[in-house]
Amino acid sequence: MRTSLSDAVRGDVGASLADVDAELARRYPGDPGTRQPVHTVYVPGDAFAADTVRSWGDRALAALDAHAPDAAALAALLGLPQDLAGPVHDRVRAKLEREPVEDLRVDFEDGYGVRADAEEDEAVLRAAELIAAAVADGSAPPYIGIRTKCMEAAVRDRGIRTLDLFLTALHRSGGLPDGLVLTLPKVTYPQQVTAYVRLLEEFEKSFGLTPGRIGFEIQIETTQAILGADGRATVARLIDAAEGRATGLHYGTFDYSASCGVSAAYQSMDHPAADHAKAVMQVAAAGTGVRLSDGSTNVLPVGPAERVHEAWRLHHGLVRRSLARAYYQGWDMHPGHLPTRYAAVYAFYCEGLDAAAARLAAYVGRAGGDVMDEPATAKALSGYLLRGLDCGALDAAEVGRGTGLDRAGLERLAGRG
Repeated sequence: MRTSLSDAVRGDVGASLADVDAELARRYPGDPGTRQPVHTVYVPGDAFAADTVRSWGDRALAALDAHAPDAAALAALLGLPQDLAGPVHDRVRAKLEREPVEDLRVDFEDGYGVRADAEEDEAVLRAAELIAAAVADGSAPPYIGIRTKCMEAAVRDRGIRTLDLFLTALHRSGGLPDGLVLTLPKVTYPQQVTAYVRLLEEFEKSFGLTPGRIGFEIQIETTQAILGADGRATVARLIDAAEGRATGLHYGTFDYSASCGVSAAYQSMDHPAADHAKAVMQVAAAGTGVRLSDGSTNVLPVGPAERVHEAWRLHHGLVRRSLARAYYQGWDMHPGHLPTRYAAVYAFYCEGLDAAAARLAAYVGRAGGDVMDEPATAKALSGYLLRGLDCGALDAAEVGRGTGLDRAGLERLAGRG
């Protein structure tokens, strides 16, 4: 076939874009292809114990039995269709028995407060010992780690010491677990992220670890993390400053709301100020492989039944709202939040299974249907089903029946294979 452009022209265009190609590959590698937990549970450093995970599961089961003992009660309480409430209730109960916590953060920041150095040292070393033991005997959740104090001057040295003690003790107790997660709170400037990266580099050198082995989450809790004094979106610069180590951006509901001047009664995950911040986070993180997490509600499901029910309906609605906005993770602050966390997550995937599977099967088989999906949508559909599988909302057999695909096939379409 006759063409008009010479090989030299095409070569020149390719050469002129080589730097852009490299920059795109570096900055936007896409989804890391690993499991993302549906929540993060925060436990103060002095309250963390060997039985914390099982205790949370048992307390969550007790709450479920007391306030939604069967599918009918769950449907009436949360407004679920009867045919959906049955499998959701069964799977939530099984989850609470099998794996009640997917991600645990031992907190040495706001949830712990300012203590004497000797007291915090002891608590940090104890946390490292308990985590190492849990990883060794298989009782640790898939993801676990700590939140230190931030990099601001008043608490910087204490935060660095806590990080050093924890990582050193953990490394000497069998090595860093694959599911290790570190959380850096109250970030305001990219230079704070750069400083944290330098600390992790030094630790890796000290123990002969592969460069880049240790990643961390960045908590977005200040207005400066969203919009800098120069008018630029700081959150994108924070990701860049992490030099590939950032694994997540976590929205801090109450610190961020307070920094915006929102009064306490209106500080919530669904406040317009929260929606704006999270929209900026979402765009900044898109394609980078950095995952997003919503925050929490401080309304606890405790007290009389009517108060528990009210708190559950609120929490369930907030979680569903986050899921619809592509925030697939959030914080849970109390064992009583686990039943509604999993009920919302499981209903989200169970109710969408048939439609997603049918669209994906039609895409793979080019069978048509009433929706014509493109590769990007097929990728999203596959990712949706994989998330449902990872958390236990869906099982491989029902996904396979609906799509004709096994997990490997889903991962290829999702860009993970």
